[in-house]
Amino acid sequence: MSTRKSIHIDGLSHLTGIPVATRIGPLLISSVIAPFNPGTRQVPDGYPAQYANVFRHVGEMLKAAGADWRHVAKMEFWAPVPEARDACEAPWNEKFPDTNSRPARHTHIVVDAKAVSGSFIAYIQD
Repeated sequence: MSTRKSIHIDGLSHLTGIPVATRIGPLLISSVIAPFNPGTRQVPDGYPAQYANVFRHVGEMLKAAGADWRHVAKMEFWAPVPEARDACEAPWNEKFPDTNSRPARHTHIVVDAKAVSGSFIAYIQD
């Protein structure tokens, strides 16, 4: 069995003993990714800034695990309103410009949510 490795990054952590992500063999799975400004627990105003923070944190997790954006297999987001989905398009297209090579994606609408958040699964075998 592969050894499990907890992933920790500067600028984002949980208040409990939960790592921001875990890698077992080629599989990397994140915990929930809050849109906090790096190093704080502050959520920026506006969905574009919140998505920018989520994508920044994902990039740091990938790097800490020895991966990059090409390894992402699926991303999920939770948003408070359907209109928040539109703000994901700019960072999504920046990180995954090739329309023939993009991860799966799903956005859940959570009416009581205060901000966007996300998670991802990556497969690292190279």
